[in-house]
Amino acid sequence: MKSYLLGVWNTIDPIYYTLTRLNYLPNSDEKPCVFRVRLTRYKGSTVTLEDGTTIHKNDLLLKIHLHNVRILNEIQSVNSEVRRAVFIYHMVKRSLPTLAQYVHLHPKNEDIKGVIGITTLHKGVEHLGFEVFGIKNQYYRLYKKLTFTPINLLASTSQHGEPAYLFMSKNDLIKKYATNN
Repeated sequence: MKSYLLGVWNTIDPIYYTLTRLNYLPNSDEKPCVFRVRLTRYKGSTVTLEDGTTIHKNDLLLKIHLHNVRILNEIQSVNSEVRRAVFIYHMVKRSLPTLAQYVHLHPKNEDIKGVIGITTLHKGVEHLGFEVFGIKNQYYRLYKKLTFTPINLLASTSQHGEPAYLFMSKNDLIKKYATNN
């Protein structure tokens, strides 16, 4: 059943990609990037990050989306929940230098304050440099919880929590992960 649903998702994913205006980040043979991104204006409450960066409503951020179909295809044969979580963690970690380079070289680099993502897999992301903030709007939080249900079922893991924002300032991202600052 899961392989059938994954096949359907593989078919629908290009449509989703087009409708959400996402951009692929470049891959290298040894390090495929698991992020798809787009610029967005932040619509949440004001957030102050540990490095002092304050993100206000309408600030420009780079929204990161995990390429879930790619990840699910790669972890399909991994049976252990712990191994799946570790595998995803390392896929994200290997992709962060590509993300940093993308932001560093972006034409709107000066205007971008940081990156934002929304996920239910936020355990341990602090080790990567992300900061986790709860979604205050209860309706938006419920909406995100519902939209994450299919991926959570396909991933078949109990590691999922409440949807939350992940933030990393542009300066922290570039300082930690850019190879040619």
